[in-house]
Amino acid sequence: MRNSLTLLFITALSVLVSALQAQPKPVDAKIDADILLEQGTIHDGSGGEPSVGDIAILGDKIVAVGKFAVGKVGQRIDCRGLVIAPGCIDLHNHSDRQIVATGTRANINYLTQGCTTIVTGNCGSGPVDVAKYYDQIDAAGAGTNVAHLLAQGSLRSRVMETVRREPTDAELAQMLELANKAMQEGAWGMSTGLIYVPSSYANTDELIALAKVVSQHGGIYASHIRNENTELLAAIDEAIKIGRQAKLPVHISHFKSSGRNCWGLVRVAAKLIEKAREQGQVVTADQYPYIASSTSLDATVIPAWARAGGRKQLIQRLDDPTEGKRIRDLMQESLTRKDNGAAVMIARCTYNPSWVGLSVADIAKQLKKSPLEVSELIARNGGAAIVNFSMSEEDVRHIMQIPWVATASDGRAYLPGPDQPHPRSYGTFARKLGHYAIRERVLPLAKAIRSSTGLPAEILGMKNRGLLKAGYFADVIVFAEANFIDQAKFKDPHQYSTGLSYVFVNGTPALHRGHVTGALAGRALRHESARAAK
Repeated sequence: MRNSLTLLFITALSVLVSALQAQPKPVDAKIDADILLEQGTIHDGSGGEPSVGDIAILGDKIVAVGKFAVGKVGQRIDCRGLVIAPGCIDLHNHSDRQIVATGTRANINYLTQGCTTIVTGNCGSGPVDVAKYYDQIDAAGAGTNVAHLLAQGSLRSRVMETVRREPTDAELAQMLELANKAMQEGAWGMSTGLIYVPSSYANTDELIALAKVVSQHGGIYASHIRNENTELLAAIDEAIKIGRQAKLPVHISHFKSSGRNCWGLVRVAAKLIEKAREQGQVVTADQYPYIASSTSLDATVIPAWARAGGRKQLIQRLDDPTEGKRIRDLMQESLTRKDNGAAVMIARCTYNPSWVGLSVADIAKQLKKSPLEVSELIARNGGAAIVNFSMSEEDVRHIMQIPWVATASDGRAYLPGPDQPHPRSYGTFARKLGHYAIRERVLPLAKAIRSSTGLPAEILGMKNRGLLKAGYFADVIVFAEANFIDQAKFKDPHQYSTGLSYVFVNGTPALHRGHVTGALAGRALRHESARAAK
């Protein structure tokens, strides 16, 4: 009897303790913190009006936001007159190799522009073995967090190399199996690069089949669409069709209309997306806030079919009298649309590094050759990275104000060097917030912050980052509005953004009083499908 009463008492006490623990803490309960950001102007990432208050960080989490009673505090940081915001999330990044390399894994050029999370595997290119990639990141650490998309072009190359044909049933089955494995290992979706080899050789049905696998795991379909100039609307239609048939969210990478003859077309494309959204589809986009794009010279002026099989086969086609003439005719058409090469600047060229910073037209004048001859010479000798001045400033400003368009860089981790890459790798987020929102007032700062934080998290389905909320991971930036700005220029791109006072990655200081700490507190972020698969 006594044992029964004792057991009953213990059970009742346990129930009472559990009930008390489940109750919300009293409003006057004191919050302990390792770091307390005091009296800053808090932009929480939702796009709403800011408020003045405190942020308490304990371990790697935010534990309180706003006004609350403070308990034991390790470090207090006076943020009066400063903006406190979530760390930026770069939906479109190409640091797949750099983020696991010794010299660049700190990702300083992104930390200094306020970016605390990057998404790799974009444009159909990147690691296919997702688990191995994530393990590499976690083993050595990284300056920023890393989420990864399954790269469809690399997946196709793994199974079929770079041939230009439809897959056999067996090849398609192998690709579907690898896609399923990647999603189980924590990929956040799948990307395509439909102007690149071999991604571009996949037809719509092949992409739908792969996207259905991604859909089963709650992933997104992110696409560098097939055309960003005269055929932009058809390319948008294809992406929307893939999303509709595979039943998954669609995301358009670096949304723009490229080429002077296409200026304004991106606004029509935006209306096409609006229509799909009104019909219930989830369709979003991202944009880098610049008037120039950047990729390889080959991809810019040489048709995809001519690049099948790699550079050796391209040269063989150029040497063929019939195919060579056809390729050159198409190259000339492309160059004509680019001011006969004057709009195309060499960013990196191993064949002749002295050409870096010159346009194709400049080099042609120097060599007394035509821009077409210069482009072919470079293609025959290893190719080059270029910056293409192809967009309208008015279009850029219009698109960044659309509430479903996020900010993303399309850049990568860099160390300063002799090349002249697109400045977006150093300045994207500081430019969007500092230049366009604060100085130019193209959109309110709260909206610009949302486009760089809360919206990217929402697009990915990332539930614990992108906002300043209790329980969320402590990816936080602090800056003075008057000081935060990009410094990278097209002719001098290797310049870090300035004006950030503090950056925290998972609660660890990555930038302190404007100086990089060297901390590698970034983590591999696995999609919840990885946890479900275990």
